[in-house]
Amino acid sequence: MGQPTRTNPYRIKAAANGHPAEILIYGDIGYSWYEESVEAAQFVRDLFALDASQIVVRINSYGGSVVDGIAVCNALTRHPATIDIKIDGVAASIASLIAMAGDSIEIADNAQFMLHAPWSHIYGNAAQLRQHADMLDGWAESMAATYARRTGKSTEEVQADWLADGRDHWLTAEEAVAAGLADRVVASGAAHPDDSAAAAMAGLARFRPPAALLARWAPHHPNPAAAAATPQQEQSMPDPTPPAAPQPSADDIKAQALAADKARRDGIRASFAKFGHIEGVVTLQATCEDDHSCTPQAAGEKLLALLAKDAKPVNAVVVEDERDKLRGAATQALLARAGISDEKGQTVRADSANPFRGHTLLDLARAALVRAGIRTDGMDKMALVAAAFTQSGSDFPVLLENTMHKALQTGYALAPDTWSRFCKRGSVSDFRSHKRYRLGSLGNLDALNELGEFRSKAIPDGERSSIAIGTKGNLINISRQAIINDDLGVFVGLAELLGRSARRSIEADVYALLASNPVLEDGIPLFHADHGNLGVSSAPTVQSFEEARVLMAKQMDISRNDYLDLRPAIWLGGMGHGGDVRVLNDAQYDPDTVNKLQKPNKVRGLVGDVIDTPRIAGSEWYLFASPADAPVLEVAFLDGQDTPFLDMERGFEVDGARYKVRLDYGVAAGDYRGAIKNNGA
Repeated sequence: MGQPTRTNPYRIKAAANGHPAEILIYGDIGYSWYEESVEAAQFVRDLFALDASQIVVRINSYGGSVVDGIAVCNALTRHPATIDIKIDGVAASIASLIAMAGDSIEIADNAQFMLHAPWSHIYGNAAQLRQHADMLDGWAESMAATYARRTGKSTEEVQADWLADGRDHWLTAEEAVAAGLADRVVASGAAHPDDSAAAAMAGLARFRPPAALLARWAPHHPNPAAAAATPQQEQSMPDPTPPAAPQPSADDIKAQALAADKARRDGIRASFAKFGHIEGVVTLQATCEDDHSCTPQAAGEKLLALLAKDAKPVNAVVVEDERDKLRGAATQALLARAGISDEKGQTVRADSANPFRGHTLLDLARAALVRAGIRTDGMDKMALVAAAFTQSGSDFPVLLENTMHKALQTGYALAPDTWSRFCKRGSVSDFRSHKRYRLGSLGNLDALNELGEFRSKAIPDGERSSIAIGTKGNLINISRQAIINDDLGVFVGLAELLGRSARRSIEADVYALLASNPVLEDGIPLFHADHGNLGVSSAPTVQSFEEARVLMAKQMDISRNDYLDLRPAIWLGGMGHGGDVRVLNDAQYDPDTVNKLQKPNKVRGLVGDVIDTPRIAGSEWYLFASPADAPVLEVAFLDGQDTPFLDMERGFEVDGARYKVRLDYGVAAGDYRGAIKNNGA
């Protein structure tokens, strides 16, 4: 595996006898006509076939394809092994970005490091050139994110220092370490056993197209030098001047043109060979081959544009993915230490592979600063925690927010409620009053008149109700002292308790509304004789259940054209009646029969759910139809978001940070037909 071929000059040596696995990246990155090179597709397959806990990657490369380089960097970043980068000779252009994948980066004292913005050769009209420039800017932004992650600089600083001026920035080993691009300088010693593939530091002219390529372009450019001219020439050493060549004959020129076109087509076919199964690739290849002005490089860029259509740069996704994994591991470790349960009620645990297992809050604050490239040597505890909260590159505030959000959601999910069993769940788009409309019915179809004509049907009036939402919430203040004291209960425990409070708040508001017997849009209270939904006061019995069943079935639609024929599905009442109701609902024989005769229970199985709650302190009880069939009470949430939010603010009044928990909701009564109330006895 990994032996050099035309497209695979790197070497991979598996781990053995306690030594780490080793990869040599010596040569150009991406497809090359002129020498062997590192293509990402094969490299990634070979890398992920390598089972190792530690991999040493040795680099001696002038760079090459930006796309292949980013893919190689991302593959190394995703590999579960520890990646140790060793720069043996030169890490230039996109090869310097590959070096950023290392968990550690060493550079030989006589090696060099070079950064510059991505560039290429292109010709075309003004619009094509502008489009190409935009594409290069996009790749520069993607590269800047990777350099920024390693150095602790912002992406704007990376762009300004190294990528925006169009120059090659060559750094010595010491300068690379000082800039944060490498961790340490190591003394150059005896050559590595596999270093025979390494080239000596060559002239910078290799960053321009070689003369052979210019010759191939010659038939299509009256002025080949103009086609090759780029801003990069300002920083490049000139190629030696070749001796004057004899003037070719017409047959020679024709033969050269045919050979150049064949080489051009072969190059295009090689670029497209692995992607023929993707929609649109075959058509694009034929178009590029038939266009004699389309070079293999231009064809490759068109292929890249097709493959990357509607996709974001790979690097940005990987950076965020890696950061999210670290945050997730830290959150898991904190929840485990705090003894928080997950949404299934099981205690959260941090497995042995979690790098933050057992870490204190102070440990996590220090780790966040180190990942942001900020030295913590000499900082006292108060200064360290302050920096963890205030430094723009620190993940610490977000880590705390993620942990608290998880605890908040868990507390909310595990808190018991009953309102969701008999209320409708709704959504509103803002805090204004929102109308709910119910249409009447058209009644039965009419017979045709004596002339055989159809009659027009009057459109009935409807009913409406309204609902509005408000906001409830609280603040949690986290001080630096709480972090230093490792007081998880101050914020993780409080966040879980506030989650439970949010759910109980809805529960309390629903029962308060029910007890108030609110007045509906028709000016009549929800439960009233005029609404036909009040039973004769009685404890739950066969007779009172039967009366409620009949009352609900007799409710008529809004237009009073027909019966709704609703059926009770839920019983709701106080704790003192719950047990008796379950017996009454499940009994095969009438439990109220005086002589204990086995009279069948005519209300057996009348309801599917029995809810008894201490929030109903009196003797009253209710029967509800299913809220899916005839909703009576509604709980509405802003944009349907039925769980609490957590917002973070770095504190000014508080020496730390402040977290706000809020829930936007409202409760209202909409219709009386789906419920019967009995005031009990």
